[in-house]
Amino acid sequence: MLRGWVKDKRAALHGSTHSLNSAAELQELEAALKAVAHIMNDDLETAGAKLSEGNSSFHKLGKGVVAFLRATLGFEPEIIREASEVLADAESAASSDFRRAQKDPQAFHSSIYTPGSEYSLCLSQSQLMSAVVGILNENLMEGIKGFYKLRKAYINLDTILEAERKYVQSKESSSSFGARRNSFDSLATNGTARSMKQMPGGFGDEISKSTGMNNAQTFPGMQENSSKKAASWDAVNDNDPEDDDSDEFADAEETLETAVNPRNYTGHVDVDGATKRLAKTSIASPTTSSPREPSTPFSPISPTKSTYQLLEQDPESDIFSNPLDAFIHSGANLCFGLLLVLLSMIPPAFSKLLFIIGFKGDKPRGIRMLWQATRFYNINGAMAGLILLGYYNGLVGFCDILPDSNISVNDLAAENIEGYPTHRLEGLLHEMRRRYPQSRLWLLEEARMVASKKRLDAAIDLLSGVDKSPLKQIEALSMFEKSLNAMYSHRYDLCSQSFRNCCDLNNWSHALYYYIAGSAHVELYRRAKASDDAISAAEQASHATELLHKVRENAGKKKFMARQLPFDIFVVRKLNKWEARAKEWNVSFIDAIGVSPFEEMVYFWNGHKRMGDTQLQASLAALAWSEDIALNPHSHREGLDERAILAVLRAAIFRAQGDHEAAKGLLKKDVTSHDRSLFKNNLKDDWTCPAAHYEIGANLWMERDGSERDRERVKEAEEWVQKAGSWEKYELDARIGLKITTGLETLKGWKKENGV
Repeated sequence: MLRGWVKDKRAALHGSTHSLNSAAELQELEAALKAVAHIMNDDLETAGAKLSEGNSSFHKLGKGVVAFLRATLGFEPEIIREASEVLADAESAASSDFRRAQKDPQAFHSSIYTPGSEYSLCLSQSQLMSAVVGILNENLMEGIKGFYKLRKAYINLDTILEAERKYVQSKESSSSFGARRNSFDSLATNGTARSMKQMPGGFGDEISKSTGMNNAQTFPGMQENSSKKAASWDAVNDNDPEDDDSDEFADAEETLETAVNPRNYTGHVDVDGATKRLAKTSIASPTTSSPREPSTPFSPISPTKSTYQLLEQDPESDIFSNPLDAFIHSGANLCFGLLLVLLSMIPPAFSKLLFIIGFKGDKPRGIRMLWQATRFYNINGAMAGLILLGYYNGLVGFCDILPDSNISVNDLAAENIEGYPTHRLEGLLHEMRRRYPQSRLWLLEEARMVASKKRLDAAIDLLSGVDKSPLKQIEALSMFEKSLNAMYSHRYDLCSQSFRNCCDLNNWSHALYYYIAGSAHVELYRRAKASDDAISAAEQASHATELLHKVRENAGKKKFMARQLPFDIFVVRKLNKWEARAKEWNVSFIDAIGVSPFEEMVYFWNGHKRMGDTQLQASLAALAWSEDIALNPHSHREGLDERAILAVLRAAIFRAQGDHEAAKGLLKKDVTSHDRSLFKNNLKDDWTCPAAHYEIGANLWMERDGSERDRERVKEAEEWVQKAGSWEKYELDARIGLKITTGLETLKGWKKENGV
C-alpha cells in the first residue's frame, strides 16, 4: 500500500495524474504522430516544438525519439546525457499511465491487447532507447544498466505479443481466420516459430535442453510460466527510474489489478471523429501524396507457415481498425524484431553480456517482424525501414558467410529475406523516399545500396550533392560514408580530405580519422617514390607524418563503457610499432611503416566486397610494395608478424576474385601453420591468426558448387570459424567477432536445412 502511494506521488511529479479516456488517448496519439512525422524529414526542430505542446506519454516518447536520434547520430557526450534525462521522463510517464490504465474504466480497451498495452509499448520503446544511450555513455555502470534495460523491455514486449497470440487463438474458428488454421497450427511444430507460450526469441524446450537450464534458471526471479498475468504485470511495473537506485537489478513483486475487457468494446465509443482522423493520419510530409496510394513495387512479406499469423495482416485490415491497435502492433514488431536481430549478432567477445539480458536472439523471426512493421504508416514503420536498410546495407554488407540468395525464388517472399533481398530493399527505399522526400537519411541508404553493387563512384556522387541536411549529425554520417567509398576506390586525396572533414562534423574518433587520412598519404608517398618524383614524395611524406602524429593526441578522448575505443588502441599501437622500427633500423618514420596501413583499413571495413576488378588489382599493387626490394629496401627485415598481415590482406582479395585455392594456401603457409604464441607481443598484430582461420572458413563456404562435396566443405568451414570464435582475447576481436557470429549462424542453418 505504501509503495503504491509513493508511486502515485511520483506520477504527480511528472504531471500525469489526469484520468484516462479513449477519446483523449486517440487525440494525443494523433497529435504526437503528426509531430514526429517531421523527424523522418530531418526536421527535429519542428518535431520538438510540436511535441512540446503536449504532455502525454506519446508526446514524451516522441521527445525521447528526438533526443535519441540526436545522441546516436552524433555521439556527442552532452547530447547523450540530455537524451538520458528525456528518456527517463518518458519512461516514468509511460509507467504511471500504464498503472492507471489497469484500473481506469474510461481508458482505452482493445479487442486484442490487455488494458494499458499502448503505454507498455511506450515504456518498452523508451527503455530500448535508454539502453542504447546508456551503452554509449562513457560510464561503465550506465552501460551495465543499459543492458539490464534491454532485458526489461524484452519482458514487457513479450506481454504484448502474448496478447496477440491469445487473440489469434480466440479467432481461429471464425471465418476470417479458419481458412488459415494450418498456418497457425504449424507454429507449435516449426523450429523457426516456436509457441508463443514460451518466451519469444528462442526459449523453447530445445533451448532449455541444450543449455541444461529451465526458464526459472534463465530468468532469475521469474516463474516458469512467464505468461501468467501477475508475473507479466510485475515485469512491466518495475520500471520507474527511481526504483533502480534502491533495487538496481531486481524486478518488483507487485501484482496489479487488471480491468476486465468489455466483450464488445473496441475503443470507438464517442470518438468516431478522432478515430477517422487518426486512421488517415500520415507521417509523411504534408506536401506529399497520401501514403495509402500504392505507388511503388514495395510489397509485404508473403504469408508462410513459419510466420506468426497476426503478422500477415496489413494496416487496412479490420483487425487494426482502431489506430491504437495499429500503433501497438507496429511498435511491438519494431522493438521486438530489433531486439531479436541485435541479440543474435552479439560477437563472442561480448557473449557474457547476454547473461545480463538473459535472452537469446532469433534473426529470421526478428527480420520478419521488422518487415511487418514497415507496412504501417507511422513512426514505427519508418524506423523499421531505416533499421532494415541499415542492417542489409551495413551489417550484412560487412559479413561474408551469409545465407544464399535463392535466385529461383522471388525475393519478395518471406523465405528469402535473410540474404540480400535486392528487389524488396529497392522497393522499401523508394517508398521511404516518397514518404520523406526532404530527408538525407534515405539518400545515405541509397548510396550504401549503390556501393554494394560495386558502383563506388556513383555512390560518391550521390553523397557529394549540393543539398545538405539541416542536421549536422546526418551530414557527418554522409561524410563518413563518402570517406569509406573514397578509400575503397583508392581516391587517396579525396579519402584524406573527407576523413579530415569528419573531424569537423563529429567528435567520435578523431584518432581513427587522422590515421586513415595519414595512411592515404603514405600510399601517395610510395607512388611518388616509385615514379622518381622526389618533390612530390617529400611533400606526401610530410603530410603523412603530420597527420599520423595527430593520432596520439586525439586517441583516448572518446570512451565506450569506460574503455578506450578499440580502434584508438589499435592505431596507437601501430604508431608505437613504427616508431620502434624507425629507431631500430635507423630510418625515417615514414620508411619504417610496413604493410600498407591503408589496405589494412580496407580489410577491416570489408571494402573488397564493394570493389570491382580494377580496384582489387589496385589493392594488390599497393600490397606488392612490401616485397619489392627496389621500392622497399627494408623488406628483408620484415618478420612473421608483417608477413601474416600481408597474407591475410592478399587472401581477402583472392577470395573476392574467386581464387579460393590460392587464398587458402597462402593463409595456411604464412599464418595458420605457425604457433599462435609467435604473434603475441605488445607491438605485434595478434588479430591476423584468428582472422586467417575465419578467412579459410569463408573460402570453403564460397567454394560450394551444389555437389556432394558441399557437405564436407561446410563442415570444415564450420570447424575453422569455430576455432576463430573460441580464440582468446585479441585486438579488434569484436569487429572480427561480428563476422564470426554471423558466419556460424549461417553454417549451422545450412547444415540443418541439408540434413548434415
